[in-house]
Amino acid sequence: MEGLTKIDDLGQPRVVIVGGGFGGLELAKALADAPVQVVLLDRQNYHTFQPLLYQVATAGLEEGSIVSPFRKILGEQANFYFRLAEVKSVDAAAQILETTIGCLRYDYLVLATGTVPNYFGDAQMAKNSIALKSVEEAIELRNTILTNFEQALQLGDVEQLNSLLDFVIVGGGPTGVEIAGALSELRAHVFPKDYRELNFKEMDIHLVQSGPVLLKGMSAHASAKALEYLQEFGVQVWLDAKVKSYDGYHVVLSNGQQLIARTLIWAAGVTGAPITGLASVSLLKTNRYAVDGENRVQGYENVFAIGDIAQMSADAAFPDGHPQVAQPALQQGQHLAQNLKRLLAGQPTTPFKYYDQGAMATIGRNKAVADLKLFGRQFHLGGRLAWLAWGLVHVVALVGFRNRLAVLLNWAGSYLTQDKGLRYIIGSKKAVREEEVQEKALV
Repeated sequence: MEGLTKIDDLGQPRVVIVGGGFGGLELAKALADAPVQVVLLDRQNYHTFQPLLYQVATAGLEEGSIVSPFRKILGEQANFYFRLAEVKSVDAAAQILETTIGCLRYDYLVLATGTVPNYFGDAQMAKNSIALKSVEEAIELRNTILTNFEQALQLGDVEQLNSLLDFVIVGGGPTGVEIAGALSELRAHVFPKDYRELNFKEMDIHLVQSGPVLLKGMSAHASAKALEYLQEFGVQVWLDAKVKSYDGYHVVLSNGQQLIARTLIWAAGVTGAPITGLASVSLLKTNRYAVDGENRVQGYENVFAIGDIAQMSADAAFPDGHPQVAQPALQQGQHLAQNLKRLLAGQPTTPFKYYDQGAMATIGRNKAVADLKLFGRQFHLGGRLAWLAWGLVHVVALVGFRNRLAVLLNWAGSYLTQDKGLRYIIGSKKAVREEEVQEKALV
């Protein structure tokens, strides 16, 4: 192993958190008053509010509105240390992490590494599609969408033109539904103004869902409403269909349908992002760590996992683990902080119990669905009321006053003008079979 990472030893138990997503960040904040040294490791120096990545991808928000630097969030927390690093492996016996900046000792290790896109072994799909799990991918998708239309202006070949105008979204969960809705709004109100020479009646948006309903896990009311809204917006929804192959141009569905599109957005599932070194018995087929009721990784006393990377079967209400969304991660981070304080005080720990507050998804202007659980009752909302609830929840959940204000101002402007003003191309785009477009371009 490499030399030790340079971090002051405070003479206190060291809690090392790998990953600054919702769970890791919440845990670090909740340990502010604990007699420990908190060390957060992440490959980025900022926290990303992932639920709004699709709005960056569809020009609704600036990327700076949904990220916040860790040092800004926790800079005044005296026991907090951050290091920009990627973990290579863990030696649990020696209680040492090997990272890209050296080795780091820990007393308690918390894995909050989240998930990565799951392509189910399809290397061609991984190469040719665009996922939406990071700010970089959101910017790449925005660049790709806008560049497609710029290139389409130069084409006379009908098939090549349509391949640039059409989009296929794989996965009918919240991310897929929200991207489809956002693209439909761009098609209706924004793109016709920017690209007057193009006929946007030719722009097709396809949403492919492997199951019989959209928004699996939400209520039947939410699923039906989401389908109704998308069809109202002109989105072609393919239920009980899977993408068998995609070569960057041809999309072949399991029902025999063949589509042509140069942009396929992958929102069809995720898999855990574990680190190397822990016993294989602790890692499930989902690539999530098996944890007990206190979020302790199976087989270890001082290694914990929270959020999307953790699968807790001890909660009878969720035998396959908690939903891989923000709320379980936040609640697990808060609860683990309390349990670590109890451990340090020699007190017994308590099991985690998830309080499901519901789920929601937005489809477009005044169109959203929400399943809320309040005061022991369930409420199913649709339309404008659900849309307002969705907006309020997401603004409140954002980290930092500046981000909340920026998002509110952007949304207010977009609502009043039906315009999305962040339509710039900066950085890379997805370049798949680019030579075919160039060959068909008009001189």
